[in-house]
Amino acid sequence: MKPLEPLAKAGWVLSFDFDGTLHDPAAEPPVLPEFFDWVRELRVSHGAVWGINTGRSMNHVIEGLIEGRFPFSPDWVVARERELWYPNAFGRWLPDEKWNRRCEKDHRKFFRSIRKLLGKIRAEVESHTGATWVEQEGDPAGLIARSEEEMEWIMGRVRELTANEPQLGWQRNSIYLRFGHKDYQKGSSLRRVAEGFGLGAERCFAMGDSHNDFEMLAPESAAFFACPGNAVPEVRAHVIESGGYAARGHQSAGCIEALGHFFRPNA
Repeated sequence: MKPLEPLAKAGWVLSFDFDGTLHDPAAEPPVLPEFFDWVRELRVSHGAVWGINTGRSMNHVIEGLIEGRFPFSPDWVVARERELWYPNAFGRWLPDEKWNRRCEKDHRKFFRSIRKLLGKIRAEVESHTGATWVEQEGDPAGLIARSEEEMEWIMGRVRELTANEPQLGWQRNSIYLRFGHKDYQKGSSLRRVAEGFGLGAERCFAMGDSHNDFEMLAPESAAFFACPGNAVPEVRAHVIESGGYAARGHQSAGCIEALGHFFRPNA
């Protein structure tokens, strides 16, 4: 799978969350073909480059592109909300080594400094809930709750326990939570992508459906942003209150609707 023909100069950056926003594994097809028609059209009319901004690992992203039968690859991918990857002319994915190394270095140093705090959070969670604490390579602290209600209780305690640690951030998607350095999330990653193409937030469009999309769906990251009809209530309310577009269509149908709203307003 290869990307579209490269542009001499990009004019716009389009950023899409993957699961729940663009891709629906239960649908046939998982992504509507009209979405890819829009990408091709906006490449010609607006010089748009497009990418996936997701909590998935890069290997999991590649699996999703194959399962979704994408006719061409994105121009870039943000994996695990912070790693940057770009395809070469042959479709091989290469990392933004400078950014990714700095990100991992900062995370390792930061997690060493908050070991005791994470221990307190883990003890609280395991003492009062049935949530599962998760530690794995590259993501040393996270958890999986049994329900949305349980996660809401956990989030309340996490906010209380971390009130004096301003650099501790987290990325939540439904019952999944991953702790990280607050400077590295979907919003800061999108800004890095745009900077690489010589663009600022005023030329960025972003779309997401869940809690880990908040930083991307903000004027400092993207001047134009939207959510699909299946977005969680908190995200939908945030998008409307912040001047974004709340689509009625779900998943890729909502993406198509939002692109039409912003890039063909008089159609």
